[in-house]
Amino acid sequence: SIGVREHLAPFLPGHSVDPEASGKLCGSDLCVPRKDGAVTAAPFGSAGILPISWMYIKMLGAQGLKAATSNAILNANYMAARLDGAYTVLFTGTNGQCAHEFVLDLRPLKAATGITEEDVAKRLQDYGFHSPTMSWPVGGTLMIEPTESEDLPELDRFCDAMLSIRAEMDDIGSGRIALEDSPLRNAPHILDDLVSEKWDRPYTREVGVYPAPWIRANKFWPSCARVDNVYGDRNLVCTCPPLSAYEDDADDEKKLDA
Repeated sequence: SIGVREHLAPFLPGHSVDPEASGKLCGSDLCVPRKDGAVTAAPFGSAGILPISWMYIKMLGAQGLKAATSNAILNANYMAARLDGAYTVLFTGTNGQCAHEFVLDLRPLKAATGITEEDVAKRLQDYGFHSPTMSWPVGGTLMIEPTESEDLPELDRFCDAMLSIRAEMDDIGSGRIALEDSPLRNAPHILDDLVSEKWDRPYTREVGVYPAPWIRANKFWPSCARVDNVYGDRNLVCTCPPLSAYEDDADDEKKLDA
């Protein structure tokens, strides 16, 4: 939603497909249905999408945009080359390279070990990384897009994390540790795991919360442990206070009078 003063109402955008979106649906008599001036494909889309893209291109200029694109492609191919072999890289060209992003296929590893793409995504939090895009454009995969903004040490840290995770998968595949008892299936590990008196897992706390050397210097702590993603997607789970917490003194007095 966009809030403006009355004198700016005539300049609010319209939409060629749904002019009513800029008229009565806006909630004010000052809004008039109009077909011109749309700034997004959807009537109620974000008006900032196109200006942000335009500003990015404008500020970079032709040479800067070419350099950013080149760096993004170089970064993606560098990471894909480092991870190829440990993981299967999908959709490479005839020369074995990718564009600005690449897709790791985890389905063969799932078939061999039972580890899912969600397990890998959760475990990456222990290494200090938010997971890349999961199960898109192919189910059971991770799509990694480093962009032009990450430096070489950060790219290497992510690759090292993924290679370390692959070694953890191999431990499961070889039978050294059971799937349900593994750091991957129990990820992410939170601060409570570190300080709790109870620790009944076959791996050390250090393996759980500090799986790589660099993490101690800049540890990111997930706020909660594993949650049921599917349940959360299908059900409204409210963690806000009950409505009674918002009742004022007048409401309390009415209850007492009643």
